Parts: sequence; C-alpha cells; structure tokens
Amino acid sequence: MISTRNFPEGAIDGRQAVARAPDSHVVSKPVPESQTKDPRRYQLDQMKKLYSPVQNTLQDGTTNLQFKLKPSDPDFPFELDYLECELQVPASYPEKSPLLRVKNKDIPRGFAVNIEKGWDKLIQEKQASTLLALTNALDKSLEAFLSERKTETVTLLSFKDTRHLDSSASVLGETSSSKTQEPPKPKSIPAPAPRKPYIQEETFTEEQVRSARARRAQETRQLESRMSRLSHYQKSADGVVYTLPLEPRRRSELPAELRRIQSVQLIIPLLYPLQSLKLLLNDAESKDAEALEDIFAARASQQKQMSLTGHMNYLSQNIHMMANQALAARKQSETLQTRAGETVTSADEQASTPGVAGEDGKSHIHIIPRPPEWSFDNESGESDDSDSDYWDSEDESDDGGAQIDTGTEGVSRVTQQVEKGTAISFPFIELYGIELLQVTILNISVKCERCRTLNDVTGLRPEVEKESSCSKCATAFTVKFRQEMVHQNSVRAGFIDVASCTVNDMLPSTFVPTCSRCSTPSQGLVSVRGESITNVCRECHAKFTFKTPEVKFLAITHGSGALPPAAGPRRRQDRLPGVRAGEPLPGRGTCAHYRRSYRWFRFGCCGRVHACDRCHDAAEDHPQERAARMVCGWCAREQRYAPDACSFCGRAVVGPRARGFWEGGKGTRDRTRMSRRDKRKFRRVGGSEGKKRKE
Repeated sequence: MISTRNFPEGAIDGRQAVARAPDSHVVSKPVPESQTKDPRRYQLDQMKKLYSPVQNTLQDGTTNLQFKLKPSDPDFPFELDYLECELQVPASYPEKSPLLRVKNKDIPRGFAVNIEKGWDKLIQEKQASTLLALTNALDKSLEAFLSERKTETVTLLSFKDTRHLDSSASVLGETSSSKTQEPPKPKSIPAPAPRKPYIQEETFTEEQVRSARARRAQETRQLESRMSRLSHYQKSADGVVYTLPLEPRRRSELPAELRRIQSVQLIIPLLYPLQSLKLLLNDAESKDAEALEDIFAARASQQKQMSLTGHMNYLSQNIHMMANQALAARKQSETLQTRAGETVTSADEQASTPGVAGEDGKSHIHIIPRPPEWSFDNESGESDDSDSDYWDSEDESDDGGAQIDTGTEGVSRVTQQVEKGTAISFPFIELYGIELLQVTILNISVKCERCRTLNDVTGLRPEVEKESSCSKCATAFTVKFRQEMVHQNSVRAGFIDVASCTVNDMLPSTFVPTCSRCSTPSQGLVSVRGESITNVCRECHAKFTFKTPEVKFLAITHGSGALPPAAGPRRRQDRLPGVRAGEPLPGRGTCAHYRRSYRWFRFGCCGRVHACDRCHDAAEDHPQERAARMVCGWCAREQRYAPDACSFCGRAVVGPRARGFWEGGKGTRDRTRMSRRDKRKFRRVGGSEGKKRKE
C-alpha cells in the first residue's frame, strides 16, 4: 500500500523521483577537438561523407556544395525523387549564415522560394546546430514547406530600343532619293497571308482517358522490363521520352546516311493511344530522317491496336523497307518540283514573246500549260532514275503495293506456301499467351509405298530436302518440309513434299512459340500429340501454354518419283480400332502369356499388331518375322522397338523381375518367403509325400 502521510514541502522521500537533477551531476555533451579548433572544416567534412557533393570554391572563399537530398519520409506525398541543393558556406562561417538555393527545374520557382525561406527560419531557430543537423531538419520539414502557398514571383524581360536605327535609315533613304531624283515607283501591295483553318482540339471522355492511361502504364512497364537492361536505354523525368536501342535486321540495306543509327527516341504522349506516337532517329541528320519518322508516325496512328513493343519490333525488322520507301518518295517529290519549275519557266517565256497573239489578232486568248503529272506515262524520250528505282519494271501486275522480300530467314520471314503435297495441321490446337507458333524441327514416320514398312524421318528443317531409304526393301525416298505459321486464325503448320512414300504420323517435334505480350520467340520446346507444354517467356516473364490434341494430314497432291516394281500384292495395315493416342491400351498391352509386358508388337511379316509371338502364331497362318515397331501400352503411341521404356511417355514397357513369387504375385516356391498360412511351408519332402511321388 502507498502511505498517505504528508511530507513537508521540499522534503524528499526515498520513493519519490527527483524533479531536477543537481547542477553538480549535469555534464556537458562532449565536443570533438577538431570541431573546437575548426568548426567550418569539421562540418564540411560531415556533409562530404554523407552526401558526396560537388565542391567548388569562389574567389571570396565561399564554398559551394551541390548535392541531392532524397526525402526520407516513406509517405512523402509529392512526386519528387530528390531535391537538388546548392549550399553556399561563407568563409566567415559560423559568424555568417549559409545560404541554400534550390536547382530543380521541375519545381516552380514559387515553391523553391518557400524552401529557401524555410532554410533561413531553421537557421534562426537552431543557431547552434551544424550544417548536417540543419540539412536533416530541412528533410523533416520539406513536406511542410512544399504545402505552403506558392510565393508570387516576377519575371523580368529586357527589350532593346531600336527606334533610333529606324529613324537614321529613313533619313538616309530621303537623302539618297533627293540626289538621284528618280520617279517614285508604285508600291506593291503585299498579298494577305492565307488564314490557317481552325482545327478543333480533340476531346475525350473520362472513360477513354482512364482506359488509355491504364494501357499506357501497362505497355510502358512491359517496355521498361525488356529494354531497361540495355546500354542505350534512357527515360526522361516526365516519362514521355524513351531513348531505346535499335539494331536493324538488315543494316546493310539501309541508305548510307542511316547506317550509323544505334538508338531512337520514342515519344509516348500521356494520353497514348488516343494521341499518336512520334519517333526521332539519333545519329542521323534531320533532313535524312524526317521522311522515315513521318512514315512511322503515320503507321502508328493507323495501327493503334499494336503495343509499344510491337511497334519497336516492326521498326527493327522493316526499317530498311521504310527507309527505301521514304527515299523513293523524296526523289519523286524532287522530280515533281523540277518539272513544275521547268513548266513555269516555259510558260513565262511564251508570255514574254509577243507576236503570237498579234498575228491572229486574238490577244484575249491565253495558253494554259499542261499539268506535268499528266505526261508521266506518255513521255517516250525520257528515262528517270527515280522511277526506275521505285517502280518494278519486271512485274507489271495491276495489284499494286510495295515489293516484299519473300526470304525464309528468321522467324518473321515465313510466307504463304503453295498448296501441294501433304498438309499438316492441328485442328483443335490450344494457344494461351501465344501469338505465333511454328514447327522448326519436324520428326515424322513415313510409309514406304513398295513394302508398306514404316520408317522414321527425323531432323526435318524448313525448305531442306532430306533423302533416306526404307529399312526393309532399301527403296530410296525424299521428304521436304515447307513451314507455315500457326495462330488463332490458322491451324495449318505447313506442307510436306514426299516422294516414294506417304506420311503416317508425327513424332516428337520442336516447336517455337512467340510471346503475345512482347512478341519475342521462345526457345525450342519438344512436344507431341496430346501433350500440354507450359513455359515462361525469357523477356517479359509471361506464362504461355500450347497443346496439340490432334494431328491431321491431308494429301493434296501425290508425291513425285518413280516407284520400283512391286514384289507382290500389298497387304493392308490394320488401324487399331478403338485405340487413341494418349490413352492406355486394353489391359495396358498385357496378354495371357506375358503379364509383365506392357506393349504390342507390329510384326514385319504381315504388318499386323499382336501382343506377343504366341498371340501372333495363334491368330496367323504364316511364320513370324522380327517386329521392328511396337505400340506402348501406357500411351498407345506407335514407335520404333525399344527394349526398356517408351520414347514418348518414358514409362517402362517391361515389368520388374519376379522375386521368388509366381507371376502375378499369387505364390512362391521359396519356403523362406512363404506365408505361415501356406500348408506347404512346413510340409516335409520325405516320408509319405516322398513315397507317393516315387509310386
């Protein structure tokens, strides 16, 4: 309990706290010796250690420190990355106060004055504080200074008085006119300048602005994640101008003045895509780059559905075509101007020569020159270099359009193929996060047209013909793969041209998907029918998935090549009714003879499928031959014979060896492994049992 006794005033009980410590117990804060000797130098060293400023000294001894002060408040409400400060420390410091100047160009001058006045107030309030303590106090009070009302500022402009020059010029003009005494010439009234038509500023709704800002934020994040690690990448403070590296795909085909381009400036308006993109080419003259920049801006305004990354990919892939188009347009415009000037000159000469109208007495008749563009196609004696460069004289079709190179180099060089041979397609393909899918390495099984034997053809690359021969009858055949792109509107992967064989099935092949977010081709992924592949893009780290449930082959034209004479009647190969790829075989491929064999065999003698050699002998009336192919009992995919595991699903096609038990695990002869309930475990071999066996 607490005692309620009253103590006289001034008396101190042992349980009470001291209101004020005795003066003899108070110790002053220790001060370093260097600060006592030279406080100015000590405080400057403190600022150098913490902020690493740029230091310079004026003639009067004032030291200028230029440094960046980053707000330490994590909830700082203003969009200010750092405060650019210039601290002027006079030579007589600390007798004379230091000055602060704010150098941020993105801060209005009125708010910068508020910060400078706040610095002066801090100096008055904390006179004994060091420069570092004042800077920390400024950091804590920065939000309060910027929240104050903006200080009114005045902008001073200087104008130069040139009236005395005009008067002297007029006097000189009068004296010269008085001396020459020439008759005054009639003043020509200048024609009024044409008025520019008023173009109403385009307005947008709040919903359009909101959706545009969301899309701009998403696409700029995607662009930064892909380009920020490259060397020439830069971003302006307001986030509108991006300096991006550019590597043209065909730099050698660019004009000489544009081959030095290493980077471009992409101007992304704040209301993109409502406002169009603009492009500035670095390392190139403006007269050479303006036409190409205009072509890019026109295309960007038309293709507003494309992303920023898509525009940059298109630019790097097709800048040589755009540059040639701009060069041809510039040459054509120069030709038009030249011909127009020649026409005007000839018209002036005709007008200046009298006598034509006076001979007939028809002076009221004026000759109107023929427009130059009407005579482009009818002039027979002229040959223009610009026309020969721009127009293709060999192809005179009426379809029009620019010439397109149909090479097969790279991912984007795949073009429409001629419909012949055997078309390969994926009818129910599933693409998630993928805009393009192509088969780069195709592996198939073909059937010999002479002996109907299946042979595997692997490593087929686009536009490369491969020769091989049948493993049974040694008949030579050729296979060629012509590639096409697979996307949401096309399921055809290309065409296969074969000779002396027919396409049977697709084996595990290599696919290259293109990411729908950043348009970057991924690495090759091996897949087969019925398998779902999921991976992550290496550029934007987006997840994508593709699956090919079915593979369809459509024979459009028969393969070329002369076949050798047939050795006998062709046997028809069974199609395994009721069996689908990806699903297990009935009984997983086992039979009554081999319970641990999970596969079927296709025998070469008849081309039919049986579970084992005994099943073949029981069903057929001819001697068996070696089986070179098998069907997995787990995934029902036909393949070459493998002794242990399936090459598609990887599961074992032969069960584990028995460990003393009967096949199926129902019994064993080993008495050490027998169950105690088995009466044969403890039965003696001799005795009555042995006599019965002898009898």
